Amino acid sequence: METIWIEKDALAEAASLLKKGEVVTFPTETVYGLGADATNETAVKKVYEAKNRPADNPLIIHVASIDQARAYAQEVPEKAEKIMAAFWPGPCTIVLKKQGPLAATVTAGLDTVGIRMPNHPIALELIRLTGKPLAAPSANSSGKPSPTSAAHVAHDLNGKIAGIVEGGETGVGLESTVLDLSDPSQPTILRPGGVSQEEIEAVIGPVRFKTNVGHQSEIPTAPGMKYTHYAPVEPVMIVSEKGLGWKKAIEIAQGKGEVVGLLAFDHTIRQYADEQTISFSLGENGDVISASQRLFKGLRYFEDTEATIILAEPVERAGIGEAYMNRLEKSAASTFI
Repeated sequence: METIWIEKDALAEAASLLKKGEVVTFPTETVYGLGADATNETAVKKVYEAKNRPADNPLIIHVASIDQARAYAQEVPEKAEKIMAAFWPGPCTIVLKKQGPLAATVTAGLDTVGIRMPNHPIALELIRLTGKPLAAPSANSSGKPSPTSAAHVAHDLNGKIAGIVEGGETGVGLESTVLDLSDPSQPTILRPGGVSQEEIEAVIGPVRFKTNVGHQSEIPTAPGMKYTHYAPVEPVMIVSEKGLGWKKAIEIAQGKGEVVGLLAFDHTIRQYADEQTISFSLGENGDVISASQRLFKGLRYFEDTEATIILAEPVERAGIGEAYMNRLEKSAASTFI
């Protein structure tokens, strides 16, 4: 298949492909999404095929308005109304009981669906032009770091999809928070993301966390709960303050013949600039927003270098730092040193 590049001022071409049941990637404020008409079973199956995504891993549908969201939810409870008012458009997905003509594959057989309204002009206009909600997981090969640029998408999916809408680099850099409100008496964060637990609780009160399935036979309610995610080619290890420390970790890795990639803040990179390492900056020390924006780009960066192992810097689990650590731990299979 030939994959065509579509400029942001030619969205009618992208919408035409989507209406024909093709798959097109587009930018959102979080990462690039792999879009298909969420009501077209054949189109949605193409998403799974292009990503090599497990069939029991449900997709999130993207809408252009709250009214459009209502068409695919049995009811929108008061807490969901408050979340929509506070965070839509934005990086917050709400899981509700489904209704309407959604493709069965979108929800992996569940009676719930994740819905979000992205905060990106290209994404919103493309949904409006298509006239349907778009099922849109991250536009990468399943298990790999999510794409924050069109170049990342092309690296993974060129020749497997119909089109790529060029929209520059994304802003948030991490996928949306997934908040399960299908039982409004027990609000539950299934995936931390661009809207923090603290921000959500300020709007609707206490929420629970459940970011992994209880058993491998369980169908996950949201992406990221069951399968390997965000893993680059090179193994990733998180350098913990309670562990070996940077100097010892570098020495041990190099002693085993590894070429070390440092995914770290500037102050750490400067400190070990003479250790014959390859580095990618997460930003200034302690800038968690910058680190979150640059994490996936950094994980992908080392694939085009001689690095054979990535030593990565953690952040405090507060605000978006919770989402950063969720993604970093999954990329490292929770390996701390």
